[in-house]
Amino acid sequence: MNTASKASKGLSLAFFLNLFFAIIELIGGILTNSTAIIADAFHDFMDAVAIGMAVYMDKFSRKPKSSSFSYGYRRFSLLSAIIMSGILLIGAFFMTINAVQSFDTVKEVNSIGMFGLAVLGIAINGFAFLKIKKGGTATHHHVHSHHSHATRDANSTAVMLHLLEDVLGWIAVLVGSIIIYFTRWYWIDGVLTLGIALFIGYNAFKNLWKTFKVLLQAVPEGIAIETIHKEIENLPEVTVIRELLIWTMDGQNHIATLEIETEDLILEDRKRLMKEIRELFDRYHIHQVTIQIN
Repeated sequence: MNTASKASKGLSLAFFLNLFFAIIELIGGILTNSTAIIADAFHDFMDAVAIGMAVYMDKFSRKPKSSSFSYGYRRFSLLSAIIMSGILLIGAFFMTINAVQSFDTVKEVNSIGMFGLAVLGIAINGFAFLKIKKGGTATHHHVHSHHSHATRDANSTAVMLHLLEDVLGWIAVLVGSIIIYFTRWYWIDGVLTLGIALFIGYNAFKNLWKTFKVLLQAVPEGIAIETIHKEIENLPEVTVIRELLIWTMDGQNHIATLEIETEDLILEDRKRLMKEIRELFDRYHIHQVTIQIN
């Protein structure tokens, strides 16, 4: 099975697991009287909607390029990443309000029920996380530089982060349920809700900013443009670098344009220089390069 299919199957599995478990959580949250679990049920339902969108966008973004979209549809996957982050921010906002309100009227919570749901939450989200992690990595081999590197689909990464956050959230609920069981400190439930909301909000904002940086054509993360500039400048044939631009289509497929001036070169030397520059970019996983030699 190819990587794209594995990633898509992993996302589909995460969608159904999140939707199914959100219903269980909602019922469990009402029965245990836990605002933390009810808030997390809302979060998981929002996640399920977002993951469903990610599955659709993931398939859509793999469409071949057309006369209308000459770069292809890769950036459509960024739309779902933005919507997913936005949904999580809205969810975190309502969870925060819920947590603050719960301090005014502290209610008795069924800690044993909380503990059982927490164990189930860790198991289900952990399983979905591992399935996507296993299916979402692609290894690309490049003949001319004799190396390979692993990349991960942007949607798979975003969904994996959500599932990891869910696992961490459920670990917090697990610890909280044990504390409540032995101390009867029911206000711990509100503290957990607030902690989960702030954690989700922080990570959603970080992911949103990362996606906007791609849309604003920032230099891709992990690429030092100054280093590449210096390496090209140090090539004996290059006299001046007029322009060096590097950006990314979707955080995974990087593009560069380069304009340089050289000493007078015969055709063979120009070809050799072009090959050398392309191999240099290839080392930085930039494989779509436009070079202008003046």
